[in-house]
Amino acid sequence: MTDFHKGLLAINNAENTLLTALNESGKESFLQQQIPTRKTEAWKYTSLNALTSNEEGYGRVATQFNVEGLEALSEIPSLNAQRLVFVNGQYSKELSTSSDSVNVTRFNEANDVQKTIIADNIGTAIDQEKHLFAALNNAIIHDGILVHVGKNEQLKTSIQITHITTKQAQSFTVPTRILIVLETGASATVVEHFTSTDDEQNCFVNAITEVKIGANARLDHYRLQLMQEGSIQIGGVYVDLDRDANYDSFQLGLGAKIVRNDINVNHNVGGSHCELKGVYLPQNKQLIDFHSNMEHKVANCTTNEIFRGIMADKSKAVFNGRIHIHPDAQKTLAQLSNKNLLISDEATINTKPELEIYADDVRCAHGATIAQLDDDARFYLQSRGISAAEADVMLSFGFINELLENLELEAVRDLIRPILALRFGRDEELMQHIG
Repeated sequence: MTDFHKGLLAINNAENTLLTALNESGKESFLQQQIPTRKTEAWKYTSLNALTSNEEGYGRVATQFNVEGLEALSEIPSLNAQRLVFVNGQYSKELSTSSDSVNVTRFNEANDVQKTIIADNIGTAIDQEKHLFAALNNAIIHDGILVHVGKNEQLKTSIQITHITTKQAQSFTVPTRILIVLETGASATVVEHFTSTDDEQNCFVNAITEVKIGANARLDHYRLQLMQEGSIQIGGVYVDLDRDANYDSFQLGLGAKIVRNDINVNHNVGGSHCELKGVYLPQNKQLIDFHSNMEHKVANCTTNEIFRGIMADKSKAVFNGRIHIHPDAQKTLAQLSNKNLLISDEATINTKPELEIYADDVRCAHGATIAQLDDDARFYLQSRGISAAEADVMLSFGFINELLENLELEAVRDLIRPILALRFGRDEELMQHIG
């Protein structure tokens, strides 16, 4: 057992008997796996040095949970949603909205029926032997959130789950877990929102979301990583799709000291569809890494995956998108596109789209591009009286605008537009060009 393993497993979380078996299984798996290095293929371009070499270590949870001044961070204005807010990993009743809904509950407050749902589904969508930080999450979580939508139930109100971090005296870990279970014919919209105060953060957020979508059910899922750049966030989304199930997801990552998102979708029964779109925008010396894996195990399933990245300053991005077509997955239709824009000569992107096909009656396509801002387009805008800075903002935003315009939730668009304006121009006056 290395000091890294020992430190994280030493996190003093209260025991939850509902999760005892998962904790024990996760601990065993976590201890058996080595820390990824540059020689580990899945981590070839992403160094964990900022996490593993921290002198204090991250083997503790937060001790301060003051919610004063956090109201604005907890809200997504104009979003009609039931809101659950956690500050440094602890549930905040003051910042959450009160609700009698039976669709959302914390593991620690689950009734007998909900406990059965948790026990039957938790950990089943994840192969923890292949995902070190999923195994860690299994080992150390003591609470979580269950989103359960019953048969043929259509949720009219979105569910917003917000995690806020604040700077602590010592580096600390925030393990988060969400389990989403949609029964046959159900539908729901879930927004995961990770944010922080503007202070230099010293947290490691280990965020895992499991999704189980029943036959002919649909989930619209938004995952927004908006944390201050000193933070570290490593986690993933693991999805199981039943017959004719639909999973529609949008992922936004702003980058930080380390951000790593693993997205694994299993097409287990015919007729399912995955629509996965994402945008990543690192700057300064930030690092962000998206690894997606689409497992087409059966026939007549479809995937459409589109990611766009804009890298500034000395930032670094990694994108690895894999579509795996199993021998029985005939009549598969799968497409993967990754386009990247470098707006600095010192920024880097490592992109690797993969198709692994073992069936012969399929239609699949994949591609990746890397480009810089077009000098002719910039000159044209400047010739019309637009400054160089304004022109860069307009061209950069145009690169990702199509994905943003297609977002169903207007409140999410309204939240991220001003954030992106500051990201590109770092000047509030430039917001007019992406309004």
